[in-house]
Amino acid sequence: MPSISINKIKDRKPSDIIFDAFVIFICISMFFIVAYPIYFIVIASISDPTLVSTGDVLFTPQGFSLFGYEQIFQDSRVWIGYRNTLFYAIFGTAINLLFTLPAAYVLSRQEFRARRFLMFFFIFTMFFNGGLIPTYMLMRDLSLIDTPWVFIFNPLTVNVFNLIITRTFFENNIPHEMFEAATMDGCSHFKFFSTIVLPLSKAVTAVIGLYYLVWHWNDFFTGLIYIRNYDLQPLQIVLRDILLSNQVFAEGAGSGGTGGGYAQRYADQVKYGVIIVSSLPVLILYPFIQKYFEKGVLIGSVKG
Repeated sequence: MPSISINKIKDRKPSDIIFDAFVIFICISMFFIVAYPIYFIVIASISDPTLVSTGDVLFTPQGFSLFGYEQIFQDSRVWIGYRNTLFYAIFGTAINLLFTLPAAYVLSRQEFRARRFLMFFFIFTMFFNGGLIPTYMLMRDLSLIDTPWVFIFNPLTVNVFNLIITRTFFENNIPHEMFEAATMDGCSHFKFFSTIVLPLSKAVTAVIGLYYLVWHWNDFFTGLIYIRNYDLQPLQIVLRDILLSNQVFAEGAGSGGTGGGYAQRYADQVKYGVIIVSSLPVLILYPFIQKYFEKGVLIGSVKG
């Protein structure tokens, strides 16, 4: 076998080698373009802010400094925000899946005659909605204002895009004959869904679960509009307040002369640290579900 592979390499035309080298170069260049901004933020967050502002930090950290992280983590609200966001993200994602998966299964069943009628109304909400004021009034009438439940039970509890992906997955990958065979053994729709469909749908469940989790983790608008209690604020609001306070400090120092330049550099380092603190948990989680992510998106979005 090794000799066959060596012979194949020797028999390759120069044009094929040039083409492969070109493709590899393009892939490496694209990876560098995508990965370098993230890498730069990491090294800038632990470098001397003066060297970062002068452009001396390009590929390696210079003048090790943790000032940005010290400013962030010395604020006790950060830990409260982490606690709240973890609760909203985990519990909210569970509720999202609890509603989305059964709804997608029902809408995928051809024997359910009202499925096209109901799907029309789901899709209608993707293009038209009541707007901010009616939504706020609804949340107020439901007594969800200034409660943690507003992050979990809201108009986006079922995301229509995720619903369409899941429904398409069920239609293309759960054969109707499988349900007929299960029915002959006395299996109901509920039992069929819970014991057969769900175990076969790990890929799409991981995909939409990741979508919902990232949305909850980055949810800034809900806390800004509906929450006034600081003990319930998510991490994104806390980090925003830290950024604003440091920016105000930098602008105030700027009016006093040259010290403002240094204050602005340290404020920029806090910004880099905020990006890392808010993004790191999701970046750590993604590699563990990447294999499900690729498979689930392809199967759930392509028919045939």
